[in-house]
Amino acid sequence: MVDFPEPQMIAVNGVELEVFSAGAGKPIVLCHGWPEHAFSWRHQVQPLVQAGYHVIVPNQRGYGHSSKPEAVTDYDINHLTGDLIALLDHFGYTDACFVGHDWGAIIVWNLAMMYRDRVSHVINLSVPFMERGNSEWIGFWEKMLGPDFYMVHFNRQPGVADEVFAKHSKQFLNNMYRTNQWLHPKPELGPGMNMINMASDPALAAGVPGDPIMSDAEMQVFLNAFALSGFTGGINWYRNLSRNWAIMGAYEQHIYQPTLAIFGEYDMVPKSKTLAQRVSNLEEADFPCGHWIQQEKPAQTNAVMLDWLARHYA
Repeated sequence: MVDFPEPQMIAVNGVELEVFSAGAGKPIVLCHGWPEHAFSWRHQVQPLVQAGYHVIVPNQRGYGHSSKPEAVTDYDINHLTGDLIALLDHFGYTDACFVGHDWGAIIVWNLAMMYRDRVSHVINLSVPFMERGNSEWIGFWEKMLGPDFYMVHFNRQPGVADEVFAKHSKQFLNNMYRTNQWLHPKPELGPGMNMINMASDPALAAGVPGDPIMSDAEMQVFLNAFALSGFTGGINWYRNLSRNWAIMGAYEQHIYQPTLAIFGEYDMVPKSKTLAQRVSNLEEADFPCGHWIQQEKPAQTNAVMLDWLARHYA
């Protein structure tokens, strides 16, 4: 197990966040995705601290010991970005470099547009800038990908996936957190929503093809966290995608801050072909890995981040 900071509970924006922080210097805020935890940044914290940064890693609302409001709308982009700005205020910082992976990247892209003066630099992993388009996202994806696409399912069948994931959390997370899947034939997941099948099908109890990216002890951190929080809070982030689409219509769809984007060549999330049109000052890096970039390729992730930070955020 890597050395990870002890948490503190911090009151921000009407909730309490479980926050792990270490080091001194310019602030870097690491924002996890779904279904993740602050601990997903375990390989990055100490290298960033040793490079002279104050590293701040929250479990965002709905995760771990952080608050889990009941109202679905309490997880919209206004609330999620507001939590991070309030966290900056708590530590007394005018601005910071924000780093996001997966849903954390979605939050950071939006944060950079909504609070341009509070976000000095951006590093995002896996999920590119989401083109807003003329149609709200859930309805668009339902037409294009059908009712069993996981984001559509989360919205159209509230509570169903939450319950399955909670009941089968070990199988679900063990099957989600894999690498090298691309070296094997795709598993047969059957009809219905793939993630639900992956979590509950007894035939997949031993694991889908690929290799685990965590030790048993590391996985237990995630299992303990989701045993406490459940999955509804995190899934509620998805249940606000249409609401977020409407909210973000008020903001210019452009990123002006210096930005580093890191992608996995085998990630199921497609790269954007128009990212450079949306980001004024962009550098990109690609690694031969899947979706869980900073956990699959920690050394490479750290090297690229530290090099970019030394040139842009010293």
